[in-house]
Amino acid sequence: MKHGKKYAEAAKLIEKSKLYEAEEAISLVKKSATAKFDETVELHIKTGCDSRHADQQIRGAVVLPNGTGKTVRVLVFAKGTKLDEAQAAGADFVGGEDLIPKIQNDGWLDFDVVVATPDMMGVVGRLGKVLGPKGLMPNPKAGTVTMDVAKAIADIKAGKIEYRLDKANIVHVPIGKASFSEEQLIENYTAIMDAISKAKPSSVKGQYLKSISVATTMGPGIKIVANRY
Repeated sequence: MKHGKKYAEAAKLIEKSKLYEAEEAISLVKKSATAKFDETVELHIKTGCDSRHADQQIRGAVVLPNGTGKTVRVLVFAKGTKLDEAQAAGADFVGGEDLIPKIQNDGWLDFDVVVATPDMMGVVGRLGKVLGPKGLMPNPKAGTVTMDVAKAIADIKAGKIEYRLDKANIVHVPIGKASFSEEQLIENYTAIMDAISKAKPSSVKGQYLKSISVATTMGPGIKIVANRY
């Protein structure tokens, strides 16, 4: 893959084979953000899990202390008084069965997170083929299947992110924007690393966290010492 001049300049700041302490890596990642827009800072954590086994899945959610720097659009599936509760709590879109054809047939996906009350999961389940591949399916482990829709919305708007293992046994998560201060990024990094450490499946043998790297949307990856966790 051919990279531009700015990427090449940013890459010169980084020693490819070196494992950096988190603070130094975050400092470098900010310096390597050269795009004209406010790049997202992403964390990529390679684990020793085997995603083919149900007992080695990692999935959960954590509220980042400083948020993600992104405005998150929340869709809530609910009925009765829970619809009003969701609207009052700041949901961007609320509805029930009426939203199914809009998503299924019209391809409407102008939302980032889906929350549903448990009694609506039968309805939401019909959207599995659309929402599942995009990682938008509500899940109790992530706190997005709940009767407390107001708390779920407040947490998401405050910077709650979901993490999950992909097929390559890697967790990809945003920890903020390049415009964040180093302190804000470190606090967010620590919160997500603590959560992933606690989420270690008991059936995983050997090294749990194999490698950690941080990068901006357009920048080079910077490796972080993984054995601190």
